Amino acid sequence: MEQHATIQVTDLRKSYCNGLFRKRFEALKGVSFEVGRGEIFGLLGPNGAGKTTLIKVLLGIVRRNGGSARLLGRPAGDRSSRVKVGYLPENLRIANHHTANTAMEYYGKLSGLGRSEIKSRRDELLESVGLADRTRESVKKFSKGMLQRLGLAQALLHEPEVLILDEPTDGLDPVGRSHVRNVLNDLKRRGKTIFLNSHMLQEVELVCDRVAILDRGIVKALGTVDEIAPDQSEGIELELTLTGGKPTIEAALGERTIGQWDSAGDEQHRLRLRMSDQSAIDQCIDDLRKSDVSIVGLSPRRLTLEDAFLRLFSGGDSTT
Repeated sequence: MEQHATIQVTDLRKSYCNGLFRKRFEALKGVSFEVGRGEIFGLLGPNGAGKTTLIKVLLGIVRRNGGSARLLGRPAGDRSSRVKVGYLPENLRIANHHTANTAMEYYGKLSGLGRSEIKSRRDELLESVGLADRTRESVKKFSKGMLQRLGLAQALLHEPEVLILDEPTDGLDPVGRSHVRNVLNDLKRRGKTIFLNSHMLQEVELVCDRVAILDRGIVKALGTVDEIAPDQSEGIELELTLTGGKPTIEAALGERTIGQWDSAGDEQHRLRLRMSDQSAIDQCIDDLRKSDVSIVGLSPRRLTLEDAFLRLFSGGDSTT
């Protein structure tokens, strides 16, 4: 493994014994990847994929059965590296008697910070996550999204080198998600390493440098979004907005395969088509125009991380 890697996971294995007869369940089955310093790395996968177990191993909460996991050059769970990690769990629990200010004081003390250090950093962090005007309000009045923002602020309080974030944008509205993305990108510019687990594929696609897709303890895909997303080798996918009667459009398209069809009214329709090459596109347009179908919009559709995810898990019974 390279020296600059912040997280190094090699052939990592973890199993549990469940039930009355202690049946062995393999949560991780030889997982390997590394995360470079200053990288935003996303971990994806359906429920039961092993994502939470992997995070717990990295944090030293559970012990591996085989392979290795290293964080900042030290074995996962080592105290000298763990103090340099900021962690946001998926469901952060904060006692109702706290305000945002007192919660920051509480978590700051858990991280070994003095009162003066906490106060010097607290206001700026709460402002950065959009809670500047709610600092004295009881957290029992906070929405799930506000608690996530507060959780992100506490994870940053001791100025960690690595952030491990479990569903950081869960419960946030689009403005809140944009706010968190800005915070993460700023942290990246400052050289912080961010490891995040999320079900929100569009958010991951917007912010992550690389991703790993985990399924039943096995890495199914690893790389940049462009590397993982399905390539265009099977043709060109188009998004069309057409004006005309649906039967007329269907007749003009003939046997061409329609991937998706949405009607915006009696006469306007949006659909996706996969064409083999440019000449096939030209012929399709000619056929539509000959049938007096108006082409309001036509654009190639970039295949997304969600497309890759669905392709990997098509035919399975897992859900996100």
